[in-house]
Amino acid sequence: MDMVWENGFTIKVGVDDEYTVVISANKEGLRSLARQLTALASEEVGSHIHYDEYNSLEEGSCRMIIEKMD
Repeated sequence: MDMVWENGFTIKVGVDDEYTVVISANKEGLRSLARQLTALASEEVGSHIHYDEYNSLEEGSCRMIIEKMD
């Protein structure tokens, strides 16, 4: 799957309490995530995308995996 990012994207993922994940992003980050989730929807069940501070998220972000399920 081709990972396309809009220039200037910013995305941060955190957990603010025991049960709440917070995804914060600027306009470019939200558009990038939307494009990638749309692409993931066309992939096979079990396909997934890994996000972390080393490849796409802001420093200090929690790792995030989004997986397509049945």
